[in-house]
Amino acid sequence: MLRTLLSTLILLPLALAAQPVLAQEAPDALVKRVAEDVLATIRSDKDLQAGNQAKVKQMIETKLAPNFDFARMTALAVGRNWRTASPEQQKQLTDEFRTLLVRTYSGALTGYRDNTMDYKPLRMNAGDSEVIVRTEVRRSGQAPVQIDYNMAKSADGWKAYDVAVAGVSLVTNYRDEFSDIVKNAGIDGLIKALDTKNKGSAPPPAK
Repeated sequence: MLRTLLSTLILLPLALAAQPVLAQEAPDALVKRVAEDVLATIRSDKDLQAGNQAKVKQMIETKLAPNFDFARMTALAVGRNWRTASPEQQKQLTDEFRTLLVRTYSGALTGYRDNTMDYKPLRMNAGDSEVIVRTEVRRSGQAPVQIDYNMAKSADGWKAYDVAVAGVSLVTNYRDEFSDIVKNAGIDGLIKALDTKNKGSAPPPAK
């Protein structure tokens, strides 16, 4: 389920490009503008379509990663155990979790150029600093998938701290696994487990 969830996310509106943030741009407008740009890039780049991992990783690092709040995502994934971690352990956890997600994305970014997006009306009040941007992914021959983006406004613009695919949260999907590891091996055990996973073979391309 997690692999399917992550694979589905690759070309979705969270591909917020590493470009100057338009201060007054609404989060849903930002999502739509950059999502369409990313889709166009992949449709025109045969190396990306073929799964060239160097180019895939570069694209993720420049267009995806800068717009995730990885610290908050990691805290949500680790759950209540986050508070027991030292600042250095929290940094290590965040770095390893970021690496895990980037590696997974890199292994999944193939075959998504034919996806199309529907963008739902944004429910947002003046002064809101957190919103949910709702979209729907349409894939040829398959049922559409609802994607909800939890986004928060920061000094650097809007960033995503969670994504729900068909109602399943990306970050909380890891929580039980991480909790079990911490229960048996502590925070350092979780850091080691993530490090070991990140040093292993890259995930295979999505089918």
